[in-house]
Amino acid sequence: MSTLPDAPTADPLILTLEMDPETFWHFDGLRRRHFPQKLNVIPAHATLFHHLPGLDEEGIAVTLSELTAEREPAEVAVTELRFMGRGVAFALVSDALSRLRDEIARRYADVLTAQDRQGWRPHVTVQNKVAPDVARTLHHTLERDFEPFSFTSPGLILWRYLGGPWQQRGRFAFGRHR
Repeated sequence: MSTLPDAPTADPLILTLEMDPETFWHFDGLRRRHFPQKLNVIPAHATLFHHLPGLDEEGIAVTLSELTAEREPAEVAVTELRFMGRGVAFALVSDALSRLRDEIARRYADVLTAQDRQGWRPHVTVQNKVAPDVARTLHHTLERDFEPFSFTSPGLILWRYLGGPWQQRGRFAFGRHR
């Protein structure tokens, strides 16, 4: 795990899935091409939690280190494209990640926001905040050549939300103590 040395702040923390480089560049390339440029201030990502307490960064980092150290890298299936009305996303499925997310949610149940307490539908958004017809066109275009595939996630990434952009705070590799 690597974290930045400055003190925690009240700005929320975001937890995302780390993707292998090839998968990340595939999704990030689509996002750079199809997400409105002025709104695209973060890389392609799959969010596990949108708002963990920023003042507990050290405690969260310890928890994530413990939980990821004893797990194998997670297999993730990219199963379908989702039309989201004003955007397009790729749906993800991973039993291992669902179990890990459930465990983290239990540990932080008292501080989770309503968004993080609701059901988890993992996905990677490559387009958002566009007119519905633009989103529908991209969905149809991508769907023509889409074939489900899988990738292996090497870990999790913790970010600090900075009112738009994110700042990476730590990386937590699966199985690093094996």
